[in-house]
Amino acid sequence: MSVARFCSVVIISGLFCLLGCSQSPKDVASVAAVSNPALAHYNDSIAKRFNPVEATRKAGQLDTFFHNLHSKYGFNGTVLVAQYGQVIYKGAFGYKNLTLRDTLTTTTPFQLASVSKQFTAVSIMQLKEKGLLRYDDPVYRHIPNFPYDSSITIRMLLTHRSGLPSYQYGLEKYCDKSQPLSNREVVEKLCLYKPVPYGNPDVRFHYNNTNYVLLSYIVEKLSGKPFSKYAEENLFRPLGMSNTFVFDGTNTNRLLAAATGYTGSRRSLAIDYLDSVTGDKSLYSTAEDMFKWDRGLYTEQLISQKSLEEAFLPASNDTRLVTKNYGFGWRLQKIPNNQWLTFHTGWWHGFKNYFMRNRPDQSTIILLSNVANSYLSQVKMVQAILYPEKARFFLRGENVDPENGDDTMITEGLQGGGDSTPELSLADLYKMLPAAPVVKKKVVHRSHVRAKGPVKKKAVIRKAPVKKKAAVQKKKKR
Repeated sequence: MSVARFCSVVIISGLFCLLGCSQSPKDVASVAAVSNPALAHYNDSIAKRFNPVEATRKAGQLDTFFHNLHSKYGFNGTVLVAQYGQVIYKGAFGYKNLTLRDTLTTTTPFQLASVSKQFTAVSIMQLKEKGLLRYDDPVYRHIPNFPYDSSITIRMLLTHRSGLPSYQYGLEKYCDKSQPLSNREVVEKLCLYKPVPYGNPDVRFHYNNTNYVLLSYIVEKLSGKPFSKYAEENLFRPLGMSNTFVFDGTNTNRLLAAATGYTGSRRSLAIDYLDSVTGDKSLYSTAEDMFKWDRGLYTEQLISQKSLEEAFLPASNDTRLVTKNYGFGWRLQKIPNNQWLTFHTGWWHGFKNYFMRNRPDQSTIILLSNVANSYLSQVKMVQAILYPEKARFFLRGENVDPENGDDTMITEGLQGGGDSTPELSLADLYKMLPAAPVVKKKVVHRSHVRAKGPVKKKAVIRKAPVKKKAAVQKKKKR
C-alpha cells in the first residue's frame, strides 16, 4: 500500500473512530439509560475499551485486504466493521448494477436473504412480550387449518426443528410463476396440497425456509398488518433504518434504489414469484442501517435484553452441531471459553451476505454482496484482523493460545485486542492459513508403458491403413 493511500486510510479511519466515539456509544447509552441504567453502564464500559491507535492499525489492514478481495476474488459489495461498538472501517467496492456501472455506497440496499430471519425472530419475540403468543404454542393455534403434526410449536419453527417440507420445492408445481406469491398463499397451498414433511417434529435440526414464512404469517395474523408494514413500524423506524424495507410484491418502487443480484459468472437475476414471500428473506438493508440494527439490539428500544438472551441459546444437542448451532434466527459458532459467536449468512438470487455480532466486545462484521461468488470463504481473514491474538483459531480452527505458542486452552474468550494485541501483518496472517492439500498424481513409469503389448499393436494398426490408402490412390491415377 502506498504512503499516500495509507495516510488516507489512517485519516478516514480516524474520522470513523471519532464519529463512533462522539455519536454511537453515547446514543446507545442514552437510550438504554431511559429504561435500564445498568445496561447503559455496561454499554459505556465496553465503549471505554476502544483504542483509537489499535483501531487505526486494523483499519489499514482491512482496507488492504478488501481492495485485494475486490481485485482478486471479485468481491462486489459493501462492508462495515466495528469493535467496542464503534466503526473502525467501512467501504464500498464495485457497482450496484454492473451494466449501468453505478457505484455502490454504504447506503445502497441489498437483499439480505437469510440474514432477514433474525428480524422475523425479533418480531415474534415482541409479540411474545405483549402476551399475544407463547413459544410453546402449537402452530395450529394460530393457523387453524395447519395440516401437519399437532405437536409442532412456534419454538420449533424458530429453531428449525419442525421437520416441515420446503415450500419452494413442495409447492412449485402449484404456483402461478407469473404472479408474486404471498405468505397467505403459501399457507393456503400447504394446507391444500400437504407436501410430504422431511421428518418428525423436534427430532433434529433441519434448516428450512418454510419455518420462517409461517412465523411471518403469524406476525401478520396477530398484528393485523402485512409483515412489511409491521417491520417498518416496529423494527426499522424506531432505530432510524430509513433505507431498509421488506419487499412483498406490492412495493416494487423500493427496488429502484437497491442493488441488482448476479451469479458468480456475473449474469443478472430477475425478481421472480418467490421474492415476494417474506420472513425467510426479502428484507433489503444497507451496511449503515445494519449497524443501526446491531446497536439497537444493545438497548431495549425493540425488546428487553432478558427476552433477547433466549435468541442466542443453542437449541440443539445434536453431536453433529457441536461447533455450530442455532438459536432464534441466529446461527451460533462455538468459540473458546464455551461462548457462542452469533452470526448469519444469506444467499439468494445473486446476493451473498454475512453478519456477525460478538457480544462480549460488541464487535460487528457486515458484508453485503450482490455477486454470488466465493468471497465469503475469506471472511476468516476479517475475523483474524479483528482478533489477531486469536488468528489461529479463526484461520486454522486451532483452539490454542498463539501468544504463548502452546496448546493450552484459551480461557479468556473472545474479548477483543487491547494494548497487548500482537503486531501481525497481513502476510503473517496469510501464513497462518492451513496449507493447501497436496494432490498426489499417479506416477506412470515409461518403462512400463513401452513393455505393454497393446501399444505396439496400436502402432502397427495405424500404419496399415495408410499404406492401403496410398495404393488405392495410385491405381486411380492410372
